[in-house]
Amino acid sequence: MTLIIVAILLVCYLLIATEWLTNVNKAAVAIFACAVGWVLYICYGSDFVMKEHQGDYVDFLNGAVATSTAVKHYIAQNIFLRYVGKAAEIVLFLLATMTITEILHNNGCFDFLTPWVRTRKSHKLLWMLSVITFIISANLDNLTTTSLMLVIMHNIVSQRRQRMIYGSAVVISANIGGALTVIGDPAGLLLWNMNAVTATNFSMSLLIPCLVAWAVPVFLLGRMLPDRVEIEWKPMPYRGDDTNLNAWQRLLMLFVGIGGLWFIPTFHNITKLPPFLGALCVLSVLWIVNEIFNHRLMDVDKMTERRMPRQLQYGVLQMILFVIGMMLAVGVVNETGAVRWLARLCDIHLHSVWVMGLIAGLVSSVLDNFATSLSFFSLYDVAEDPAAGTYMAQFAQNGCYWKVISYCAAVAGNILAAGSLSGMALIKMERIHVGWYFRNVGLKVLLGALLGLALMALII
Repeated sequence: MTLIIVAILLVCYLLIATEWLTNVNKAAVAIFACAVGWVLYICYGSDFVMKEHQGDYVDFLNGAVATSTAVKHYIAQNIFLRYVGKAAEIVLFLLATMTITEILHNNGCFDFLTPWVRTRKSHKLLWMLSVITFIISANLDNLTTTSLMLVIMHNIVSQRRQRMIYGSAVVISANIGGALTVIGDPAGLLLWNMNAVTATNFSMSLLIPCLVAWAVPVFLLGRMLPDRVEIEWKPMPYRGDDTNLNAWQRLLMLFVGIGGLWFIPTFHNITKLPPFLGALCVLSVLWIVNEIFNHRLMDVDKMTERRMPRQLQYGVLQMILFVIGMMLAVGVVNETGAVRWLARLCDIHLHSVWVMGLIAGLVSSVLDNFATSLSFFSLYDVAEDPAAGTYMAQFAQNGCYWKVISYCAAVAGNILAAGSLSGMALIKMERIHVGWYFRNVGLKVLLGALLGLALMALII
């Protein structure tokens, strides 16, 4: 049964890696894999529980007779819910940040971005879009940032080929910018919730490698553009009830939303409560401010025009379902003991976090950066007070293993557009072929990734 459950996860990975060919949604695949995996696990629950949790199970029985029903109750209450709780921490944080972005977007708080990028100089436009995307993605999740910036770019640039280049730069900037902080990417958020890293140490360690891995491909993409770009200046669409907010109100809401997200690491350090609670707190404050500013319009029957394409709106919901599915699917494989067996093989035959980082990058380029990060993070637990200078010190809190895997998976996910949810959003929006992306963008990303990894080896 262990082999069957592992085979289901491998087939899931294969379908996720070939989503651009099969058009089978990766979120649906992940949800199916986790559901089937846990059903099969509980069918052979007695064997798995006695192998992995014998002591805890005996305590759970408390002298009662061991029956199939008792095993199922133990699995549901003591094993399955633990993984649901871990997934819920990530999902609730993502849900809060996505809702914050939606409130800011609907109230026009990002409208000032469009006038800022009004230029016909192609290289200036490229760097302005890239820098803005990089900064926003470090504070919000990368998929939401990609959706926002792709809409802005799509409404400005008229030629499709130029949109493909600018869109590729947006995806690279969003993914690498998100990898720089613990709140910008689900993988970094997962590490933070595991107590594998602290927010400041993580960002400082990845700052220079991420800047290099981002700047090199963006610079090389700029060489593919003409000196001047054809720009369309479309009038601002009717925004319904959002038009009543003035400039200072929008700036205040932006300060509450983004400033609140900056405060979340401090909130976590002070209270030791999960980060998602801080994100929900920021959301509640922003929500109250939103209702105060729009109180006259609460009972007015006006519809707000959505400028974001429907396929990108659904993308954020798919991201949430994908995260839940992958965390539960990897969780059931971990409960079979297969993950620990693989970790022992890596310790014996590889015994190098840098080799594992290169392998993670290779897998991430064809699979998905979050699925890859989650799989590699699951191999090890955070080491408690290891001896200094030992191999296990690399798996302690703020150890280099977590940073190397996070960097390699996030950056290599840009080598093929299908390697991330943000890249898939670009493929769907601009109808980009993966072959074109790899020839014109992927090789440039690979060069920047290797340079950043070399600098990371010197820094860490």
